[in-house]
Amino acid sequence: MLPLLFSFAVQAQSTNSITNPTSVLSIFLSLLLVVAIIFSLAWLMRRFNVTHAGSGQLKVVASMVAGTRERIMVIQVGEEQHLVGVTAQNINHLAKLDVPLAAPNEGQGQGGDFKQKLIKAMASTMNPGMKEGKQDDK
Repeated sequence: MLPLLFSFAVQAQSTNSITNPTSVLSIFLSLLLVVAIIFSLAWLMRRFNVTHAGSGQLKVVASMVAGTRERIMVIQVGEEQHLVGVTAQNINHLAKLDVPLAAPNEGQGQGGDFKQKLIKAMASTMNPGMKEGKQDDK
């Protein structure tokens, strides 16, 4: 009889905690927070085009949106650059460039290298006495 009474008390206690409006609200908000974090991280990864770093043999030099699901890209394979058209169904080779475009790491005129800017910002935050001129660029 004692085990039956104990199981009833445990069941009643767990039922009270689930039916409590504060507990239900807390569970719902926690779940909502986790889903929001997942979606925000996915958005950030898509926004900053986070991809797996390969061996460095294949790079996207330039990209332009041509439609809702179409892109025109210049890719660098070794020392050669190729113009390709990318759609949702296939990828078409359009041309091989005779005069190569400047790779993003070579010409930092537009936006600069985000990685280098982040390293400089982190270094100055961690070491406030560090001057901009002392930071050596790669």
